[in-house]
Amino acid sequence: MRYFLSLCLFFVLLSCKKDSKNLETDVESSSDISAISTKDFRDFKILDSEIIANEQIWKSLEKQLADFSEEKYEALKSLILDQDIPTLQKQISEGKLSYEVLVKFYLFRIKTFDRENDLSLNAVISLNPNVIEEAMQKDRELLNKKLKHPIFGMPVLLKDNINTTEMPTTAGALALKNNTTEDAFVTKRLKESGALILGKANLSEWAYFFCGECPSGYSAVGGQTLNPYGRRTIDTGGSSSGSGVAVAANFCAAAVGSETAGSILSPASQNSAVGLKPTVGLLSRTGIIPISSTLDTPGPITKNVTDSAIMLDAMKGLDKDDFKSVNPKSVSYFNELSDASLEGKRFGAFKELMDDELYVDAINVLKEQGAEIVEISEEKIDLPDFLRLLNLDMKADLATYFKTSANKDLTYSTIEDVMDFNSKNSEKAMPYGQKLFEGVSKDNSTKEEFDAIKNTLKTNGKQFFDIPMDRQNLDGILSVNNFHAAEAAVAEYPALTVPMGYTEAGVPRGLTFISKPLTESALLQWAYVYEQATKMRLAPKNYD
Repeated sequence: MRYFLSLCLFFVLLSCKKDSKNLETDVESSSDISAISTKDFRDFKILDSEIIANEQIWKSLEKQLADFSEEKYEALKSLILDQDIPTLQKQISEGKLSYEVLVKFYLFRIKTFDRENDLSLNAVISLNPNVIEEAMQKDRELLNKKLKHPIFGMPVLLKDNINTTEMPTTAGALALKNNTTEDAFVTKRLKESGALILGKANLSEWAYFFCGECPSGYSAVGGQTLNPYGRRTIDTGGSSSGSGVAVAANFCAAAVGSETAGSILSPASQNSAVGLKPTVGLLSRTGIIPISSTLDTPGPITKNVTDSAIMLDAMKGLDKDDFKSVNPKSVSYFNELSDASLEGKRFGAFKELMDDELYVDAINVLKEQGAEIVEISEEKIDLPDFLRLLNLDMKADLATYFKTSANKDLTYSTIEDVMDFNSKNSEKAMPYGQKLFEGVSKDNSTKEEFDAIKNTLKTNGKQFFDIPMDRQNLDGILSVNNFHAAEAAVAEYPALTVPMGYTEAGVPRGLTFISKPLTESALLQWAYVYEQATKMRLAPKNYD
C-alpha cells in the first residue's frame, strides 16, 4: 500500500498520511521516493523571507489604500468573508459593494495578516501594483452592462510559477527574482473573462522539486508559508501552499495552483479548501514554470465548489502551443451544477481507509444523497521510475521554458545554470540544499527508455482505477486528501477534493473524488451535492 504521501508536489508524508506507523516502510519500499525527505515540517531554518519585506510589497499600493480604514473593513466583513463568487457579484449588483472596495478589502486583510506579525502566514509573494485602478475600471464597465463572466472583477491570486505581466514569476527562487514575462495562457484567459490578478501566491520552491529536505511551503523569495488552522502545528501541504493558505484566510476570491502529483489536492485538503486537479490538457500549461510536461496542470483552489466551477470555465481553452491541450466542453461547468445529483451514482470506497472516521461519515452522507457505495481494495500496482519521469521531464522542460517563456535577459538555459547560481548564493538561495535538482542534473536516458517509463506509468496508473471501476461499474473512486494523487497523476485522471471535516487535533481533511478523463462536470456535481449536504468548511478561528 502506497499513499504517495503529502509532497507539496507529491511526496511530503507528514499529516496527510493515513497511517504514520508505516512511514518508514512506505518510503523504503520504492527506490523512486527513497531520496525524498520526511523532515519534520516544523523544523524551520527560516520563517520570514530574507528577500522581500512588507515595505517593498506595499510601496506601490500604500497611497491608494489610504482611504480604506479599519472601520470600513469591519463594516464589510459580513458581506465578503467566506462568500462565494455569485454572492459577491450579487452584493455588487445591489450596490452594497464595488470591485474597487472588494479589492481593497482583500488587500487590507493581506496587509493585516500575511507578514511580519504574530499571525503571519507568508502566503503572498507579490501584489499587482495596478489592481486598484483595474478594479475601478471594472466598476465603470459594469455600469455599461459589460459583465462577461461570473469571474468578472473577482480578485484572483496566481501561484508564483504562473506567468503574468504585472509581477515577476519567481517559482519562489532567488535565481528568478527578476523574471518578468508575458502572460501565461491561463492568465490571459482569466483576464479575457474579466478576472483581476490580485497578486502572486507563495509556493514550495520550484513546485517542491528542488531541495528534497525543506518543509512544504518554503521558498527563498516568499519565506515559510504557514497554515492558518495551526501556524506551527499543521502542515500547509504543497506545492501550491500559498494558494491554499490564501484561500483559507480569505485573501482573495479564488486562487490558481498547479499540480504534478498532489500539489493542488494536498494544500487544498490541508487548508479546508476545494481543489480541482483537471484532466491533463484541459487547461493550458504554456507560460507555467514546469516540472513535467507529461503530468503538469494548473487548477483552481477555492472556498467552495461553485467557485471552482467558475474558475474552470474562465481558464479553459484550446492552446495550440501545448501539445496536450484538448478542446474544452462548450457548456458551462458552473451552470451544470444546477443539475447536480448523486442518485444512482456508484462510487468505490477503499477498504484500507475505513479506519478514518471522517471518510466513513462522508460515505454515509453520499449514501443518504442517493449514491451507491462499493467497498474495494487497492490494486497492488507499482509506479516504477516515477521520480525518473520527473527528473527527465524537468531537465528538458525547464530548458524549454527558459527559451520560450522566461525573461530574455536571464542568463540561464539549463538547470545546471540555476544550480550554479544557487551555489554562488547558497546562504539565501538554498538553505536546505538542492538535492532534487542534483538528481535531475545527473539523470539521463535514451528516448526509447524514457518513452517506456512514461508508457508503463500511464498504463499502471490507469489500471489502478480502471480495474475496480470496470469490474464494479463505478462512476468514480473516493479517496482522502492526496492519498492517491500519484496514481491519478500518471493516469492523467482528474481529481477534486472538498472539505469533509477536521481531526480531533483540528487538522482539515478532504474527501477526494477521482474519475476518468474529462469528467470534470461530474466531479464538480458530486462534490457540490456533498458540500451542500454537509457544509463542513469552517474558517480558521484567528483570521476573522
